[in-house]
Amino acid sequence: MPKLTEQEQREIIRYIEAGKPLPDKFRFLLFEEKREVELVWNGKTNEVCNIVLPFQVIEQVDEPRSEGKKEKQYKMFEAMGFSLDNRGRQLKGWTNKLIWGDNKLILSSLKNGPLREEIEKQGGLKLIYIDPPFDVGADFSMDIEIGDDTFTKKPNILEEIAYRDTWGKGADSFIAMIYERLVLMRDLLAEDGSIYVHCDYRVTPYIRLVLDEIFGHDSYRNEIIWCYQGTGKSPKQYKRKHETLWFYNKTGSWIFNAAEIGQPFGEKQIKKFSGKDKDGYYKEYKHADGKVYRKYLSEDDYLPINDWWSDIYVIQDHSERVGYPTQKPEALLERIIKASSNEGDLVADFFCGSGTMAAVAEKLGRKWIVSDLGKFAIHTTRKRLIGVQRQLKEEGKNYRAFEILNMGRYERQHYIGVNPNLREVEQQKQLDEKENAFIDLILRAYRAERTAGFHTFSGKKAGRLVVIGPVNMPVTRLFVEEVIIECRQNHITRVDILGFEFEMGLFPFALDEAKAKGIDIAPKYIPADVFDKRAVEKNQVVFHDVAAIEIKPHIKKNSVAVELTDFSVFYSQDSIANAEATLKDKSSKIVVEKGQIVKVSKDKDGIVSREVLTKNWTDWIDYWSVDFNFESKKEFVRMPVTSSEPSPPTPLPKGEGRFEEVWTGEYIFENEWQSFRTKKDRALELTSSICECEPGRRKVGVKVVDIFGNDTMMIVEVKV
Repeated sequence: MPKLTEQEQREIIRYIEAGKPLPDKFRFLLFEEKREVELVWNGKTNEVCNIVLPFQVIEQVDEPRSEGKKEKQYKMFEAMGFSLDNRGRQLKGWTNKLIWGDNKLILSSLKNGPLREEIEKQGGLKLIYIDPPFDVGADFSMDIEIGDDTFTKKPNILEEIAYRDTWGKGADSFIAMIYERLVLMRDLLAEDGSIYVHCDYRVTPYIRLVLDEIFGHDSYRNEIIWCYQGTGKSPKQYKRKHETLWFYNKTGSWIFNAAEIGQPFGEKQIKKFSGKDKDGYYKEYKHADGKVYRKYLSEDDYLPINDWWSDIYVIQDHSERVGYPTQKPEALLERIIKASSNEGDLVADFFCGSGTMAAVAEKLGRKWIVSDLGKFAIHTTRKRLIGVQRQLKEEGKNYRAFEILNMGRYERQHYIGVNPNLREVEQQKQLDEKENAFIDLILRAYRAERTAGFHTFSGKKAGRLVVIGPVNMPVTRLFVEEVIIECRQNHITRVDILGFEFEMGLFPFALDEAKAKGIDIAPKYIPADVFDKRAVEKNQVVFHDVAAIEIKPHIKKNSVAVELTDFSVFYSQDSIANAEATLKDKSSKIVVEKGQIVKVSKDKDGIVSREVLTKNWTDWIDYWSVDFNFESKKEFVRMPVTSSEPSPPTPLPKGEGRFEEVWTGEYIFENEWQSFRTKKDRALELTSSICECEPGRRKVGVKVVDIFGNDTMMIVEVKV
């Protein structure tokens, strides 16, 4: 520490005794590190998240669509160096990752957790591209087509609050959010890795200073200006028609393939090579030493790409559009990926939106990790990547399996504040205390009152008892059976069961069993929004009923196909009464009320009319898929060796390093066949292809994703 004068020391003491903050000049006097320029904001800290949560595999997609016989497919993939099992499943090698959740926790878990080993085995993460959202409404309100009308789906409260906290509090909150995530991204990058940060006029100055501070000014490579044309006028200022990309590298060496992205010589350049000899066309130029040299025209000659890009347009090809408002053109990502990575490299995008980065990376032979907080973004990306797989399969080209992951129950355990580093007994004590507070929070959000003296019941509401499922695992059949037993013991006939997740295949069988015993059970999903106290206080939290699927298996000899016969949902967004009360004349509004999408209109005379847009149960379905042999692949997570798992552990022999593989008690949904709607094709098949199976009993899994991006599972047992 620099030596302070006596006067400076007395001045510091006076400030401390008075309980006043020290003036900024003392920060530079007290600490040796002096930066010429430093970005300072309210609440700035160097603390970075170091939490490690295990990733759960929700779904795996190895092939875009099975059509029964697979022998030809096996031979094609084996010729490409892939090893497949008898179902066409990729047995080894990197599996691409599509991750749903808070990217701060995702980045921390990737950096410090067991997946880091896998990343390093692939040569490290060579390229990160991010395009953080700037406008909550634009980024999370989705336009959904219903017949000839378009319904705007609002962001869920979790998305809205997360980004309201980031942008609603001004520059301080945005910089704090992006700073911590960029530090984690820097640490996750390979030594020769690069990062591109895409931003617009609202945050460009801040981003440059943040990147300079994190990566260092010497790591700055380019400010890239992406220019584009458009219609419209701006009467009070120049029309904004560009966005900025900041390009930084991690260390002294980095990948940059200038020739890969360079433009071929045009007629103007070629004409300069007017001379010709036995070695080809050439042009002459005089060197400083007076000698004349010849430069020969080569196939490798190219025009370098400058740092302003006017040759990439906003999306023109409507077949590329996937209905995501902030979607970027594939050509933009193609240039970045080609320039700053090589074929086979691992690339990432932690604000993936509609999945453009992943789609282009797949086409260019790169491995990828992408993530997003929005469930709809994850679903949009899933459909888009399956479309890319189908295209590559049709062209006879290689494609790689991808899996959808989240931190599910483990992320919820983190939210309620359980310290995973405590000993098991202490952790359980803390969990009990936190769960009591958690139950109070859920009951308050559900607007129910607390009850006592029961084993399974936590509250009551409108003549119904309320059961809250465990915070760290799904509601299971055993759990429901305990509820039924206590109902019969106490002559209780009406119960609401609230849960984050419900065991696959639990419904409708558990409900039928309860109904046969005179008990009406209503299962409802606890939305993640309950973790925001403001949403609870304002009664904004909506507990949706569990959607119901009906299917019909078609079995013939040694094959099975699945027909989707019904799907019921119970969502609400706004209300008909509110729309009627607030509508202006000659206007209309689309609302969702009790599982129906209704268009409410008011004519010039103030006469109100209603039109139900969901005319058929199929209108609610955006996507559905089939796993013809569910429960064939167990789900394992890698947990710290010293921690207590949230479900009974089944360790594999010899845990690796600081982590060991643990069976969660669940199975991975292996996506073998799917049908879904696209912007171009709104048709939906309701019967799957026929799948040849080994004789015997098996469980078939069916997953339906509705137009809001929420998924529902059903398992049915069949005998082939």
